[in-house]
Amino acid sequence: MNFEGLDPGLAEYAPAMHSALDPVLDAHLNPSLLQNVELDPEGVALEALPVQESVHIMEGVYSELHSVVAEVGVPVSVSHFDLHEEMLWVGSHGGHATSFFGPTLERYSSFQVNGSDDIRQIQSLENGILFLTKNNLKYMARGGLIIFDYLLDESEDMHSLLLTDSSTLLVGGLQNHILEIDLNTVQETQKYAVETPGVTIMRQTNRFFFCGHTSGKISLRDLRTFKVEHEFDAFSGSLSDFDVHGNLLATCGFSSRLTGLACDRFLKVYDLRMMRAITPLQVHVDPAFLRFIPTYTSRLAIISQSGQCQFCEPTGLANPADIFHVNPVGPLLMTFDVSASKQALAFGDSEGCVHLWTDSPEPSFNPYSRETEFALPCLVDSLPPLDWSQDLLPLSLIPVPLTTDTLLSDWPAANSAPAPRRAPPVDAEILRTMKKVGFIGYAPNPRTRLRNQIPYRLKESDSEFDSFSQVTESPVGREEEPHRHMVSKKYRKVTIKYSKLGLEDFDFKHYNKTLFAGLEPHIPNAYCNCMIQVLYFLEPVRCLIQNHLCQKEFCLACELGFLFHMLDLSRGDPCQGSNFLRAFRTIPEASALGLILADSDEASGKGNLARLIQRWNRFILTQLHQDMQELEVPQAYRGAGGSSFCSSGDSVIGQLFSCEMENCSLCRCGSETVRASSTLLFTLSYPEDKTGKNYDFAQVLKRSICLEQNTQAWCDNCEKYQPTIQTRNIRHLPDILVINCEVNSSKEADFWRMQAEFAFKMAVKKYGGEISSKNKEFALADWKEVGSPEGMLMCSSIEELKNVWLPFSIRMKMTKNKGLDVCNWTDGDEMQWGPARAEEEHGVYVYDLMATVVHILDSRTGGSLVAHIKVGETYHQRKEVSEGVTHQQWYLFNDFLIEPIDKHEAVQFDMNWKVPAILYYIKRNLNSKYNLNIKNPIEASVLMAEASLARKQRKTHTTFIPLMLNEMPQVGDLVGLDAEFVTLNEEEAELRSDGTKSTIKPSQMSVARITCVRGQGPNEGIPFIDDYISTQEQVVDYLTQYSGIKPGDLDAKISSKHLTTLKSTYLKLRFLIDIGVKFVGHGLQKDFRVINLMVPKDQVLDTVYLFHMPRKRMISLRFLAWYFLDLKIQGETHDSIEDARTALQLYRKYLELSKNGTEPESFHKVLKGLYEKGRKLDWKVPEPEGQTSPKNAAVFSSVLAL
Repeated sequence: MNFEGLDPGLAEYAPAMHSALDPVLDAHLNPSLLQNVELDPEGVALEALPVQESVHIMEGVYSELHSVVAEVGVPVSVSHFDLHEEMLWVGSHGGHATSFFGPTLERYSSFQVNGSDDIRQIQSLENGILFLTKNNLKYMARGGLIIFDYLLDESEDMHSLLLTDSSTLLVGGLQNHILEIDLNTVQETQKYAVETPGVTIMRQTNRFFFCGHTSGKISLRDLRTFKVEHEFDAFSGSLSDFDVHGNLLATCGFSSRLTGLACDRFLKVYDLRMMRAITPLQVHVDPAFLRFIPTYTSRLAIISQSGQCQFCEPTGLANPADIFHVNPVGPLLMTFDVSASKQALAFGDSEGCVHLWTDSPEPSFNPYSRETEFALPCLVDSLPPLDWSQDLLPLSLIPVPLTTDTLLSDWPAANSAPAPRRAPPVDAEILRTMKKVGFIGYAPNPRTRLRNQIPYRLKESDSEFDSFSQVTESPVGREEEPHRHMVSKKYRKVTIKYSKLGLEDFDFKHYNKTLFAGLEPHIPNAYCNCMIQVLYFLEPVRCLIQNHLCQKEFCLACELGFLFHMLDLSRGDPCQGSNFLRAFRTIPEASALGLILADSDEASGKGNLARLIQRWNRFILTQLHQDMQELEVPQAYRGAGGSSFCSSGDSVIGQLFSCEMENCSLCRCGSETVRASSTLLFTLSYPEDKTGKNYDFAQVLKRSICLEQNTQAWCDNCEKYQPTIQTRNIRHLPDILVINCEVNSSKEADFWRMQAEFAFKMAVKKYGGEISSKNKEFALADWKEVGSPEGMLMCSSIEELKNVWLPFSIRMKMTKNKGLDVCNWTDGDEMQWGPARAEEEHGVYVYDLMATVVHILDSRTGGSLVAHIKVGETYHQRKEVSEGVTHQQWYLFNDFLIEPIDKHEAVQFDMNWKVPAILYYIKRNLNSKYNLNIKNPIEASVLMAEASLARKQRKTHTTFIPLMLNEMPQVGDLVGLDAEFVTLNEEEAELRSDGTKSTIKPSQMSVARITCVRGQGPNEGIPFIDDYISTQEQVVDYLTQYSGIKPGDLDAKISSKHLTTLKSTYLKLRFLIDIGVKFVGHGLQKDFRVINLMVPKDQVLDTVYLFHMPRKRMISLRFLAWYFLDLKIQGETHDSIEDARTALQLYRKYLELSKNGTEPESFHKVLKGLYEKGRKLDWKVPEPEGQTSPKNAAVFSSVLAL
């Protein structure tokens, strides 16, 4: 078909716009069409639109039978009824082909033919389908396999093809020739020149070839010589379509007008016997397509772009009553075809929809169609199970098809030749450490390669093999490589190795032998784990945060308090900050500051972690300050996210971190402006000295605090912008001094490196003389008394003096003229000047280094952030549960790796891989100034009845009865618990060479429903919590089969469930944990992990472990309920009320069978019988008649009263 004269709106459907298949719904598509239509990941409809029962097909009259979406939003370019099978083929402007089987238009196959060009014509053959695009002819099987792919010249622009016989094909286009192609040899056999270029339509009869040209002419050519026998000049503008039947040729097209081309409503009809035109046929629609549909007479079907269809006789008058209308989804019809049986018509529109019109309810596309082959069904379920644990199992039980054909693996000897690869050289470290016993050598494994895997160099020019890609998942156990600078093992980025059991068999104790809790790093935006640990080990901050509780749904202070509570309860097990980071992602300011990292940026290390954590440090202090202001002084002024606040006394965070200042602006006219402000942290400002001068850290800190700079500012006296001198003076020092180091370029790094070298030389000059060589050795006894005069403590090794510029303590003094004195402070200075507490009365304060956050530069992993933290005695007392603990200890916190370190390591910064980012100094004896008592802010009122967020929720939908005052749980009470989850992010996994799956990143789950049922009392088994959790994050999979959660259940606008916030339900569970109840459930470990709760082990009664034998598989709740309780649960979906109640009954059964745990041997026999029965049934619950259901249980009758 010629597209030049069609509606101009077709211009927006250029093929280039649809080269890439995108599942996004096109803006032109009517959304109502997509009702009851499923979309696959490539954006293609999987199911045909259902036909309403009211549709009635009259015999002999064409009516619409089915409509189907071929490809959402991508125009249909061509349609074709298969001449051999009951199939309809459709091609799109995006180069995608789709086939539909039968009159119900069931999708048969769908595949990409061309990546960029539209499909212009389709021709069905016996063994496959021919597809013609702009310069490509492709022959493909009906299932999508390529038989041949013939690439034409790039200058060709083909539009039409014609199958002259079973093996010969003519292809024409806008050029001045037509190609003849032999389908057997797939070669061009002839090239026929045409006098009038632009052949877009070709037809054939037993007398002529008919070629339609873009100029409006139709040429009749000889079947043998292809010479022009006759020519009709049909239209002055362009040809749209034509068809031939018997001795009649009917054409439609465009005529030239003064304003351009116009659709001609006269059909030109020619008599092929006399080779002349007969009376033109006037029609009532704008003809774009026409076809002869000969049944009893030679009827013509004329179709317009807008969907109007008219039937008429080519030699008679058109009747307006014969017009019917196709309802396209898009504005235009793009293609039209008639089946060989003339019983079906196919229309394709500009929105990717196909409409099938038929003249009978059960049409056939061809008079005699062969049977269509369908994919074989999966036979796995019908095969008997094989127990691989049996050594004598015959492998002949595996069904293998018997074939006499040559196997694919049987390569002929002529096509294969041995090509051995040269073995790589043995590692130099192995040769160095090898010990020979006779002719056999023994050497320890340097662990630079994965076990049993040796990489080969395929090319001699390849550079040395990068062994860093072969490192293990965690840093412990990796050896240093002498030829390349390596990051110290404990500082390398740690990752969790997931197995098929998830985290259950990962040994966290290998990385953390302390009782402090680490934080898991796999959660999005977990780069801030180190800063969370720093805030936790600040005792006043920890107590303040844990005492905080407000009504805001996403309050960072509340979520941080919940996380601190988990860190308190943990005995060395890692925690995860998923709820805190979930609330963090909802804060608009965090996104505006660029603190929310995409998963790809976080995994690849594209973000500058040093700058990121410093911005996060400023943000979290600001946010905590504002949250405390809202709770303590609701009307307090909220800052706009900067560093200024109204007063340091607005919140305790302000009292701890805020530093009151005077900003003075002096204009050159002598006018001076002074305004008061406060800041929560300081940023180091480095001197611009290029001479390599020696600076103390105290000097740089004073320069940064009392900042003086020249800048343009508004002067009220001059009434214009003037150069001014701006200075900053301190009025009040903070209790906690927070410093962002701002080492963001090589310039600042070189400054740190230079000052560390100066400090090192000064120490050596004072105690060891001049350094004459870098390799000069010193005896250990010579260095026992070596110390730095600038703040470093006594050292026992020269290594402890290297890369050190930062002092452990600094001394600050407020002068009478509003000045500030800052100097490094050592224990020797304290002996000289007296204790710091006595000098505080005179405005002198000593700050001790409490934490340093450093950026680890590692090109292999993209870098990471770790923290050195000096943990106080109060934390050791709580964890070690011993009295009189007074020691302090420095620790390295690297996510879930925690290791005690020497105090000098906290201030050593090798700028090649360890760059300082944040420093925390605290006033000496700080804890004595604040109330460190923690009062649990969660009260029993959280369990009382609350309103639902869902607008449609009514009392009739209530599935639980809240607790009454006389039902409040006590210590040791039983509570049945179950939770259901939805998936936010799918897991990332890779397939190893041995066929096993390795999980790179687990799926991110979110709790969707939490149910708690009473475990005792007259209302035992009745739920008192059944909360659906509203979520603002996009849900990837509702897991309806396993969770019972349906789309819409978590949407407050349409949900009929009791919908609430995660924080509200979290508080209920926290209250139950704090009160001391015992939770009974099945698989509670995973439930508590996703909910992000830390529950003491003595408060968890998990039936998955109660009915478990060592080194055996875990048993499902469904099987246990059937075996012990004669209950059939989890029929179609899971229900948390049913599961929680069943777990309670199983626990009662456990107490009955084990005599309250006093007869373990008899219970062991019961478990043995359970496992034997499970193996016989393959752990599947049988389906006998009269199977008992939970609804028959006595406890269910009380729930029905709801």
